[in-house]
Amino acid sequence: MNDAQERVEQTATLAGRMLTQVYALLSNHGITPNAVQQQMLTSHVRAMAHRSVTGEPLPEVDASLFDEISPESMNLAREVVAAFGNLPEEEAWLLSVHFEVAKENL
Repeated sequence: MNDAQERVEQTATLAGRMLTQVYALLSNHGITPNAVQQQMLTSHVRAMAHRSVTGEPLPEVDASLFDEISPESMNLAREVVAAFGNLPEEEAWLLSVHFEVAKENL
């Protein structure tokens, strides 16, 4: 197996494990994303897994764009990012938007 194939497999495995954790975390907090939100969140977590495996950086992100995100959503996102173990804080900022939007479904 070459390096590219190995990275693809590592990414898929990591994404699957993290998606299970993300949806369990959301469920434990009474947050239920709708079908479109699930699709977007799944795509984002897969991209996070890709960046975790490859080391590909995010483009620069302005922290002030996330000032209105609730502490609950940000903390949940930080928990997910911490579970990856090697992603920057900016990943939590972006992920928190998915959680914040899904909270509005209540």
